[in-house]
Amino acid sequence: MQRYPLLVFALSLFGFWLSVLIGAFLLGWVRPVKESERQDLDFVVSASLTLLALIIGFAFSMAVSRYDTRKNFEEEEANAIGTEYARADLLPAEAAVKVRQLLVQYLDKRMLFYTVQDEQQLNSIAAETTKLQNEMWSTVQSAAKEQPTPVTALAVAGMNDVLNRQGYTQAAWWNRIPAGAWLLMIVLAVCCSILTGYRAVDRRSLLFPVLPFMIAIAFFLIADIDSPRRGIIHVQPQNLESLQESLR
Repeated sequence: MQRYPLLVFALSLFGFWLSVLIGAFLLGWVRPVKESERQDLDFVVSASLTLLALIIGFAFSMAVSRYDTRKNFEEEEANAIGTEYARADLLPAEAAVKVRQLLVQYLDKRMLFYTVQDEQQLNSIAAETTKLQNEMWSTVQSAAKEQPTPVTALAVAGMNDVLNRQGYTQAAWWNRIPAGAWLLMIVLAVCCSILTGYRAVDRRSLLFPVLPFMIAIAFFLIADIDSPRRGIIHVQPQNLESLQESLR
C-alpha cells in the first residue's frame, strides 16, 4: 500500500476520521466520560499523541535517509560511468571503442531506470541492462588477458565499479520502511483518534476532521518519500543526464 501515496492518504483520512467518530459517538454513548476521569483521560490522550508524533518523526527520518541514499547512489553511478568512459583509453583501440559504445547504451538504460514506472518495461530494461553489463565485462576482461598490465587493470577496476554501483542503486530502491513500522503507526493513530473522539465535549464540533487530516498528511508524506517511483517526490537522474550531455 505504501507504494501508492495517494491511496495511503485517502485510506488514512477515512480510517482515522471514522475512528474519531467511533470514539465520540459509540464509546461516548456506551460509557460517557465522568468529570472525575476527564483529567486522567486528557493525560492519556496527550501521552498517546506525543508517542504517535515520535513514531511518525522516526518513520519520516527513515524515509528521508533512504531518499538521500538513493540520490547519493545516483551521483556515484554517474561518476563511475564517466570515469570508466575516460579510462577506456587505457584499453587497446578496438576494445576502447566498443566499451565506449556500450557505456553510452548502458547510460541510456540507467536513465530509463529512474523515469519508467511500468513494471513490464522495467523488467525489459533490467534484462537489457544485464546483457550490456555482460558485454562490457567480457570486453574489458578479454583486453586485460591480452595485455595484463597495471594500466589495463585500471580500466578493469573502473568497469567493476560501474557494475557494483548499479547493484548498490538497486538495493537502495528495494530498501523501504518495514511493514512493522507502518503497522505500529496505524495502530497508534487509530487509538489516538478514538481517544480524541472519546474525550470530546461537543460531539458536533467541526474540528473532528482536523486530527485525521493532519495524520493522513504525515502518512502521505512518508509514503511519498519512501516510494521511489510513485507520488510527487522522486529521485531525478540529474547527474546521469549531465553525463549524457557531456558525452554527446
